[in-house]
Amino acid sequence: MSVTHPIRITGIETRVVNAQMRNWLFVKVLTDQDGLWGWGEASLNWKTRAVVGAIEDLSPLVVGRDPRDIEQIVRVLNKHSYYRLGIIGATAISGIEHALWDIFGKSVGLPVWRLIGGQVRDKVRLYTHLGLGDMKSVYETFDEGALRELALRVVAKGYDAMKVVFIPYTHYTADLPSRRHVGRMMRVLRETVGDAVDIMIDFHGRPASISAALQFIDEVSPYAPMFCEEPVQPGDTEAMRMVTERAGCPIASGERLVGFKEFEPLFQAKALHIVQPDLNHTGGILEGKRIAAAAEQALMGVAPHNPNGPIAGAAALHFAVSTPNFVIQEEMSGAVPWYDDVVRTPMRRSGSFWEVPTAPGLGVDINETEAAKHPFEQEVIHTSNAVLPDGTVVDW
Repeated sequence: MSVTHPIRITGIETRVVNAQMRNWLFVKVLTDQDGLWGWGEASLNWKTRAVVGAIEDLSPLVVGRDPRDIEQIVRVLNKHSYYRLGIIGATAISGIEHALWDIFGKSVGLPVWRLIGGQVRDKVRLYTHLGLGDMKSVYETFDEGALRELALRVVAKGYDAMKVVFIPYTHYTADLPSRRHVGRMMRVLRETVGDAVDIMIDFHGRPASISAALQFIDEVSPYAPMFCEEPVQPGDTEAMRMVTERAGCPIASGERLVGFKEFEPLFQAKALHIVQPDLNHTGGILEGKRIAAAAEQALMGVAPHNPNGPIAGAAALHFAVSTPNFVIQEEMSGAVPWYDDVVRTPMRRSGSFWEVPTAPGLGVDINETEAAKHPFEQEVIHTSNAVLPDGTVVDW
């Protein structure tokens, strides 16, 4: 399909699909052209209904506009909302923005990566999670035997990079037994997968102090992690800089930051080695490109965060194909047995790489009949585990 005359947005719809570990929130932007619509994703764990409501509130601002005027529409969504939107509003805008790019690509018969800078690589390197998407395995594997077994399953699937989350729930100090246990876990993991597999350690912002973060980093650094992620809570640039300067391995963060403005202090302070914008939350693909360009000037790589659904994965793929300082992509394809029944995606994996897609737009289509078979369900609230033995509530 190639459209040269004006196109108008006629409405925005949402589809919620429960994928066991989380709810996917798909965004469908409709137009006045027969057969021309766009799909985006606005999944946000434990806030699905809030984001659906935000999309409904934002929709009147864009109906009647040409969906190809992406910069202008995103500007309207941000400025005419009046109150600052935060993560819920930014996620809603991200899902709408993905769908606009999908429409634009379809209207000119080109994949989105052609429209956002063109091809800079021949394939996109990937990593997945320990447990291949099972949330219990991802966040609750603290046993060495289970760690070994799950890691071997990931390698057997063809991946040469994986992320693990075995930093314990922590307060302001890291006791010696906990530190030693983290060191043993990392040693077992490295011995299991060998030197050819990259390992990323997600701290999940659990340490409540710089000293506790550094003590855990000291335990894992001898085993050469690709990076340690979010060693302290986001938002404190000076704390992140202090950790990064003292760490014996690369440091990454950024999944919980919204928009370029929240990343900018990190660039100015050289407070990270790798930034992790989530295109599903930070304002969309265009905002992600701005963040990546600034990161490149600050000598930082980009490893986008994405434990979300298939349309978020497609957006990340097109971003990665066209972004020079891209490093590696988090992905969750095949997270549920019926994944391919609900969605057709452009992601074609060969080992630990995605191929470059050629279909117009994002290359995604949703089987809405199949999607309807998996309606919203309350996700498991994993944060309830983040309580110390004395009852102190800590960061998940």
